[in-house]
Amino acid sequence: MAKRKAQVKNINNSFDFLLFITVLLLLALGITMVLSASSPTSLAITGSSYTYVLKQLLSAAIGIIAMLILSKIDYKIYSKFYKIAYIAAILVLLLVLVPGLGRTVNGARRWINVPIVSSFQPSELTKIGLIVFYAFYLTKHKDELKSIGKGFIKPLLILAPVILVLLIIQSHFSASVIIILVISTMMLVAGSRLGHFLTFGAVGGGAGIGLMYILAKQFNIGIFRLKRITAFLNPWSDAQDSGWQIIQSLYAIGSGGLFGVGLRRQQTKIFIHIRATQ
Repeated sequence: MAKRKAQVKNINNSFDFLLFITVLLLLALGITMVLSASSPTSLAITGSSYTYVLKQLLSAAIGIIAMLILSKIDYKIYSKFYKIAYIAAILVLLLVLVPGLGRTVNGARRWINVPIVSSFQPSELTKIGLIVFYAFYLTKHKDELKSIGKGFIKPLLILAPVILVLLIIQSHFSASVIIILVISTMMLVAGSRLGHFLTFGAVGGGAGIGLMYILAKQFNIGIFRLKRITAFLNPWSDAQDSGWQIIQSLYAIGSGGLFGVGLRRQQTKIFIHIRATQ
């Protein structure tokens, strides 16, 4: 009992206020940017400048509460459930296939309908589950991480089912890239050899890109994915689809330079443009 009390006291005393304040500042900055970018569109579509930012504030509040609760839990408890976290990380991705729950937007089935927040991407929970799994998996196998088989190939093979589900079922290429980068970074920090990533990782990445190109060109599978990757070469060739984001970025840099034009000035310019096009 005394040992348990000491552990609880240690958790309470180890709360990192500097990190907490940093998170709040970054969150406030992000919400400000959401307000700046969305208020004119929100006003034109919903009649209120604050519709979208209020949804963001609600999600932020839920996230802060969850963060504070989880910060009071000893991280060692998670080690008992790290395998379950991996299984759950895969299963949650399959929720998009449940009729009435899954939601398709622009041909991609990545969202589920959730009360209050309207829609949610299960891949966000998958990222957390995989971080928990790999944190304890790499800890338990730290003596094997220098070898090519158990320290490089095996951990990445474990990751493969998740990536396949993301690519085949959800068509979620960006989430796949983020997860691969995060897990690779965790492996390097844990002790995997950088040389394995520079050699075998580069070969595997090149083979994947080559396979993607062949499937898109020869079998018309995932051609939209290839278009998004190569859109920077000539974004104007498909200005309304694959080149849209790049062109909008060019517009933003062209009007605001490196430091922007300011919050209120940008809102006014966007609102005038929206009203003029209606």
